[in-house]
Amino acid sequence: MAAAITDWGDNELVLTDKVSILQGAGRGAYPSGNSVLVRGSGESMLIDPSVTVVEMGGAPVSVDLVVNSHGHEDHLPGNGLFTDASVHIHEADLQAAQSMEGLLDIFGFTGEIRDAQAVNFFEEMHYSPRPDAQGFTDGHVFDLGDINVTAKHLPGHTRGHSGFFIDGGVFFLSDIDLSGFGPYYGDLWSDLEHFEDSLRIVRDIDADYYVTFHQKGVIEGRETFVEMLDKFHSVIGRRHGEMLEFLSEPHTLDEMATRRFVYRPHVEGGFIDVVERRTAELHVERMLARGEATEVEDGLFKAS
Repeated sequence: MAAAITDWGDNELVLTDKVSILQGAGRGAYPSGNSVLVRGSGESMLIDPSVTVVEMGGAPVSVDLVVNSHGHEDHLPGNGLFTDASVHIHEADLQAAQSMEGLLDIFGFTGEIRDAQAVNFFEEMHYSPRPDAQGFTDGHVFDLGDINVTAKHLPGHTRGHSGFFIDGGVFFLSDIDLSGFGPYYGDLWSDLEHFEDSLRIVRDIDADYYVTFHQKGVIEGRETFVEMLDKFHSVIGRRHGEMLEFLSEPHTLDEMATRRFVYRPHVEGGFIDVVERRTAELHVERMLARGEATEVEDGLFKAS
């Protein structure tokens, strides 16, 4: 059964004659996002069908390919809506599209938190497994007839996180979202070093439009993009400095998680301690490698 063709009206932002943005609620604020629709002469592609796409009941055209930029719950909602479309995701994150267990494993959730998130992903994020999902790799070209979409592997957020260069000067950044929150690398499959490498890669990409899944949406022009990207990147250094200052006295990773360096104290959610601890773990690994901190006792760290 195919998803219905719906009129998005002013919520469809046209960038070129073949590329438009299906804007999520609140400028693509979580749990929604900004989905990218590419109309080719041969096939049409929808990148990251959001919860808003599901709530709208479909897209403005028939969709032949659904592409997920990576394996997070907010980028997968429409996978089950477009049942006649093929689903594609980087091979490193393929398990997230294929099964709920695979998705939960990427985060590293266990116990009660894992069970609660599974319910949330099914009920609130409309998760539907697609065991038929196919994996792609860096540089894969999706030929839609008269327009190509080229995958660019940008790991760090997840192992398979990818951006997409679309003919006509559009680059989709996915969750390199340029928000004031800064880079997110708080999952089991996140990697701080890889995230920074990916930020350096996208800094050299020249496009007319840069599109984020959340918040910022469409950024016009390279100069503005680079300025926003550098500010986004600087959050990593600021977090690192704050953690080093906290470790002027010995602390464990659990104590660092309780202190919170990513989320503000008022933000609630059972997953937050998991994210904070993983983020602290990655920064402490960097500190130890740089000689900025030492493990004074088993599991107890102090700045050098």
